[in-house]
Amino acid sequence: MANPWAGEVELALNGQRHVAKLTLGALAELEAEIGETGGMIALVERFEAGRFSSRDVLAVIVAGLRGGGWQGCAGDLRSVEIAGGPVEAARKAAELLARAFSVPGEGAA
Repeated sequence: MANPWAGEVELALNGQRHVAKLTLGALAELEAEIGETGGMIALVERFEAGRFSSRDVLAVIVAGLRGGGWQGCAGDLRSVEIAGGPVEAARKAAELLARAFSVPGEGAA
């Protein structure tokens, strides 16, 4: 079970639960992945404005899963069923970003 106070989000991949978390290392990996699109501030702004891409969602999900201990890569998610589909994946990605950049008890649930 994910602990929201620790910035964790639960994702189900092919029916198996995983905990995702944007640790400092995961954030650095994410920043390297999306660097050419304006960096972390631009990524967060795209999510806040609802202008994110599927590539953004995938990058955040992969970084979060890796921060939670998953050993895969983006290519491993090509044929994986994420519970709730693309809409839920986008919601989980936004949740990961919100939890990574907020103080517990101040806006992130």
